[in-house]
Amino acid sequence: MIYRLLALNIDGTLLQTNGRLHRSTKEAIDYVQQKGIFVTLVTSRNFPSAKKVARALKIKSPLITHQGAYISNTDKNPIFVKRLNEEITYDIVRFLEGLPCQIRLVHEQFSLANKHKLYNNLLVKTVFTSGDPMFYSQQFVPSLSEYLHDHRVTPPKIEVYFENNRDLEDAKKALEAMFTEINCIKLDDLRLDIVPEGVSKLNGLIFLGNQLGFKLKEMVYIGDGLDDIPLIEAAGLGVSMWNAPYDVKRASDWVTRSENEHGVAYMVKEHFRKQQPIDFLRKMKIIKN
Repeated sequence: MIYRLLALNIDGTLLQTNGRLHRSTKEAIDYVQQKGIFVTLVTSRNFPSAKKVARALKIKSPLITHQGAYISNTDKNPIFVKRLNEEITYDIVRFLEGLPCQIRLVHEQFSLANKHKLYNNLLVKTVFTSGDPMFYSQQFVPSLSEYLHDHRVTPPKIEVYFENNRDLEDAKKALEAMFTEINCIKLDDLRLDIVPEGVSKLNGLIFLGNQLGFKLKEMVYIGDGLDDIPLIEAAGLGVSMWNAPYDVKRASDWVTRSENEHGVAYMVKEHFRKQQPIDFLRKMKIIKN
């Protein structure tokens, strides 16, 4: 099979546990782009944060961000955006404020969160990996519902960080029963993302593929999270990182090395060195476009 597109998750896949990109990863992405392979990022991160990673990798293509709710290569002219309307956002926040959790309204230009203190380091990690604060405003308020009463906010995504898994499961079940207009995506035992109905990483990848004229079978996807499973299963070649949970590995066609062992670089060089450059395949009329 000839693969035309390489899609990659960011956290736990491209980035090492120290939050940095290794030189070998940068070289591998450069190598595959020189072969004419289209490269994109598919992430739950906000757009400015993903754009920062893309810039470091010299990726200029549209990025699939906010769990697929915001697809763009600029912060002004997205090719796809879907938002939670202000009434549903307010109602969701009012419900969640009754639980011990951190609530973040994640817009493409700013984030807004309540001041609930978490007794784990998830929030700290999120804040320091969510983009350059010079270009991405992050505000904390005592009461989100009071703020929303006076300010209109229509975010592509709401992130919720819980203290325990039982609260997450109860909240997910209740929200899905109350609202048909949303999709609740569990990232791990303590993190829930809430996006508009129909939004997902997979649907974002399908949308971008349709824009480019690529089918899913022509794509390689590399990821490590529970929310990556649908993409790993749907792509022509689905790859999981060694650091991924068992369910993610079980869904994949290929398990590469961990993020700290340069798993993306290893997989890319092992596979794509066997594939001729896209321009050569066109000249040989093996592919049409």
